[in-house]
Amino acid sequence: MVASGGLIGAEKVLAKRYNDSVKRDTLLADDARAADPARAPSQITGPLNFLLLGSDARPVDNVDGNRSDTIIVAHIPETLDRVYLVSIPRDLRVEIPPYEPTGFTGSHEKINSAFQYGGGGSGGVQLVSMTLANLLNIRFDGAALVDFTGFQDVVKALGGVDMCVDHRVVSEHVGFDEKGNYLHPHDGGTPVVYEVGCRQFNGWQALDYVRQRYSLPDGDYGRQRHQQQFLQAVLRKAKQNGLATNPIKLDRLIRAVAGTLTVDTGGMSLESLMFGLRDIGTDDIIGVTVPSEPQWIGNTSYIIPFEAEATVLYESLASDTLGGWVEANPLWVNRL
Repeated sequence: MVASGGLIGAEKVLAKRYNDSVKRDTLLADDARAADPARAPSQITGPLNFLLLGSDARPVDNVDGNRSDTIIVAHIPETLDRVYLVSIPRDLRVEIPPYEPTGFTGSHEKINSAFQYGGGGSGGVQLVSMTLANLLNIRFDGAALVDFTGFQDVVKALGGVDMCVDHRVVSEHVGFDEKGNYLHPHDGGTPVVYEVGCRQFNGWQALDYVRQRYSLPDGDYGRQRHQQQFLQAVLRKAKQNGLATNPIKLDRLIRAVAGTLTVDTGGMSLESLMFGLRDIGTDDIIGVTVPSEPQWIGNTSYIIPFEAEATVLYESLASDTLGGWVEANPLWVNRL
């Protein structure tokens, strides 16, 4: 939507394509929603908070696979001229509230379990939104859920994305045998290696790269940084491909990702979002990490926030003063 902001005259056609093809659902719980969708404004005003989830749900693995592998709060300030991507560590220990539709009674867990306890899909996102609304003291203006196939479809539709590998990464998910056939590294395949340097990634490579954490010196923090870099790379490539001025190309991208993307825009129209966010460029994307550290509690590894520092981050997010927090906390900022 940001990439399409410069389009003039084609917004109604694209909005119809979007509304007809992209799956809509109620992804936000009532208590986590900023406003009544029936009273959505005709003109976009900031600040805005969007919940972005990437799910690693796999149809053959309904227990361990039904998790939210990527959780990002996209904060757009009142000025509507930048995006702060606040990555929520998947192992962050939080209080997950009860969720009546699935009979979940609530617990202190890793936040990525909330998606599973909500039943996956829209229910899973609703429980994640409730958990984060309570933790961050914010409400969300919209949400989007994309599965792993969707990540690959976006990159394929763009013709690849360019990213710079900052640390040598050995894949734990993708490998090949001596004949070049796929063979999982755990089954003896030679793993794919991403060497340091800038390169173009195709769909499966980009997905594989942003999922890695065990071969990174900073573990899941590095994975969060790579996921933020990926979103910036998508926007950069979209602009390079002329999506901001070519409705035909943008239409192809919308159709490519439609089957793997579920959205809840809170009643806001696509046209309003497109033009309200049109001034945001690739240099206006700022990655933020929750101040925290890994800890073992019992036999489980968690990410535990530094209470004082994290509280200030949460307050800055809620009060739309993240700019000042970013300047004061460079250690927890990823300059993408």
